[in-house]
Amino acid sequence: MSYWFVRLLPMEASHHRSSSVTSQNGLNLSYPLTESIITAVEKAGFKLVGKSEINANPKDTKDYPGGVWTLPPTLSQGQNDRERFVTIGESDRMTLKFVKPKAP
Repeated sequence: MSYWFVRLLPMEASHHRSSSVTSQNGLNLSYPLTESIITAVEKAGFKLVGKSEINANPKDTKDYPGGVWTLPPTLSQGQNDRERFVTIGESDRMTLKFVKPKAP
């Protein structure tokens, strides 16, 4: 069993997400591919049992100079294009639910 499987409880995760168009082989750390996250967590021993679009934001084009931190609430670019980024809102996020399979 993996280190994380033993130590973590069943979990729900919400994280910034990429589309295959904007990701670089799933390695863009500020916008990872949903499939990359699912694969890594399942490899640790968890089972995906649900997904939600509750944190989706289609206005997020995922191509900002400061990555997800360009958008609210961080607004890493300061006053530079602030209104534009506030209008976009927070990043597009995946929301996933994983459980630990029951022991045999």
